[in-house]
Amino acid sequence: MGSCQSEKKSQNSQHNKVNVGGEKQLLKDSLVKETSVAKKDTVFKLNEDNVIDFFYDYNKNLKETKVKLETSFGNIVIDLYDNVPYHKANFIFLAKEGYFNNTYFHRVVKGFIIQGGNADNKKTADKRRAIGRYLLPPDTRKGHSHHRGVISMPSSENDNPHKLASPYEFFIVVTDPGSYHLDGDYTPFGEVIDGMDVVDKINQQEVEAGDWPVQNIYIHKAIAF
Repeated sequence: MGSCQSEKKSQNSQHNKVNVGGEKQLLKDSLVKETSVAKKDTVFKLNEDNVIDFFYDYNKNLKETKVKLETSFGNIVIDLYDNVPYHKANFIFLAKEGYFNNTYFHRVVKGFIIQGGNADNKKTADKRRAIGRYLLPPDTRKGHSHHRGVISMPSSENDNPHKLASPYEFFIVVTDPGSYHLDGDYTPFGEVIDGMDVVDKINQQEVEAGDWPVQNIYIHKAIAF
């Protein structure tokens, strides 16, 4: 799958887009209502009106540049790109808030991607409520492509012509050398620097309808460092 044109011809429609759908996607937007997060001594709603300002300020003093995902198949270490600041800050923020802990790699498309950050349980929905409802604008012109091992963010399943990113989920490209037909629609914001063998093991797991793995694949913990 070396070129965009050949991938588009060879991959079916399931492989040509990344979203937050799937037959077992149980966390609908109705569960992701605007709620509040603590900031200093006040409580504010993290939403689409204030999210850019929030992550702009958050990124100013950010020292972490990597995130380690401790999964049921081993560890995956991701190095985040400095020139994609909002997506980087969002991923680190969610890791430090403990959002990813005990979520799943809930979508596995063989030879294409593994997608994580969701779970079909109330606890994950509650964590989303505790942070807020928001989307991130695409940031696709920073020179990054969807090479094998790149981490990127799926778009919301809402009516979403501008491909705004669903901030609670992410996907890692498995295709060798890459899935370049995704360039321009989704935002690469980092890459796997250790644990690509773990990514491949996850991608080999048996799935059922909606690409949901037959056995849950846990992200036990995400550690920003």
